Amino acid sequence: MRLDKFLKVSRLIKRRTVANEVSDMGRVYVNGNSAKPSKQIKEGDIIKIEYANREVCARVLKVPLNNVSVQEAPTLYELLDACE
Repeated sequence: MRLDKFLKVSRLIKRRTVANEVSDMGRVYVNGNSAKPSKQIKEGDIIKIEYANREVCARVLKVPLNNVSVQEAPTLYELLDACE
């Protein structure tokens, strides 16, 4: 699954267009490397998102085949205390 779609489906970012913009600005990293919106995500990847005043790190636990419900979205990732 593409990075921008995963961010939207998992609800880490609310809209896919916003996920694209944030990735294009170089504020999204996958496994420590800056990532484009088209980067393919797999289980075990570490995603870091830099916001203006904080950063969020998450480990991908499951990559869905298509959209998931709001209740199921948090099961796709695990938030990490410290970014690597």
